[in-house]
Amino acid sequence: MDCETAPMKVIGLMSGTSADGIDAALLEIGSNKGLPKLRLLHFAVFPFPNGLREQILRVADAGSGATSEICRLNVLLGELFATVAISVARHAGVPLRDVALIGSHGQTIAHLPGPTVEHSVSIRSTLQIGEPSVIAERTGITTVADFRPRDLAAGGEGAPLTPYLHTLLFRHPHRSRIVLNLGGIANLTFLPKGHGLRGVLAFDTGPGNVLIDGLVARLTGGAMGADLDGQIAASGEVDPRLLRWLMAHPYFRRTPPKSTGREEFGPSLIEALLRRAAARNVTEENLVATVTAFTAQSVTLHVRRDLPRSAASAELISCGGGADNPMLIKRLQEALPECRLLTADEAGFPGRAIEASAFALLAYLTAHGLPGNLPRITGATHSAILGKIVPGRAFQGLR
Repeated sequence: MDCETAPMKVIGLMSGTSADGIDAALLEIGSNKGLPKLRLLHFAVFPFPNGLREQILRVADAGSGATSEICRLNVLLGELFATVAISVARHAGVPLRDVALIGSHGQTIAHLPGPTVEHSVSIRSTLQIGEPSVIAERTGITTVADFRPRDLAAGGEGAPLTPYLHTLLFRHPHRSRIVLNLGGIANLTFLPKGHGLRGVLAFDTGPGNVLIDGLVARLTGGAMGADLDGQIAASGEVDPRLLRWLMAHPYFRRTPPKSTGREEFGPSLIEALLRRAAARNVTEENLVATVTAFTAQSVTLHVRRDLPRSAASAELISCGGGADNPMLIKRLQEALPECRLLTADEAGFPGRAIEASAFALLAYLTAHGLPGNLPRITGATHSAILGKIVPGRAFQGLR
């Protein structure tokens, strides 16, 4: 990248594992001294229409037999993502003609990064839907999407893809930091003090909100989709035997690079958990308290085992929906007492805008022919330019 390039306006779109809506961020991205320089112009969250979250999660959890529904959802989500891109630009007061790029992560339906052999071929797979051709057609803006498969094709996990942005936003010359995203799946990025990308470590730690939300939905017959403010967990007590069983999950025996999803920490685990709880007469409140503690303990395990010793006293910057769960944050503070916990907003950037901003950055890198993955983090054999480019109506090249 040249020392200076003219800034361009880029929209990033994201819907996470919890499928609770579309995050949209409009950024101005240029470069300075060889590094991207970002300025957030506007951010907004757009909830899905009633019933769509349940439909997405049903398809994500259905396995085979849902091909037609996935096909339709792909286009429907593309239409919604396009509407959101138009809306975030309008609310920012930026004409669409001034937006150079859209970077869309899409909606993850399946993430299966562990290699399987089929017909003598080793397969790593992931699927994100939200048709980028629809986004480009409706907005007229060149759209970059489907970022994970190239890293998987290069032998990586396809995740996490946010550490580059975490480094740009939160590195500190004198303090080591951990950026902890408590989305549906939890992932962390360790930023050693005084470094850029050198020494950065990142990986998925296991469940974030996915088990808490799924369990609450089951226990309330769908009346609640989350433990608001951690109230249910606060009224219960952790069941030590059940927590030990959860912490014996095979995912925790793996060492980084690694990533995970609903396939490992979704409905099948909830079913097994409910059976065990029923056999031992564990109350609903104690069950929610236990899975909340489970998220905190799984994060703690990885901090103490897979990061440098100094990480146990680093600043821990939380973001994602779980950052708003007081009981989850309390359990984390109890498990990591030497860490100073603060939110991403307190550290200087809106926490809910981080993931959408990451895909705006990735689109910018792709458009400039620059790799977006960090091979030592994803496990890929080499750096790779990520994503697929769908030209906008006025596409004349970006370089």
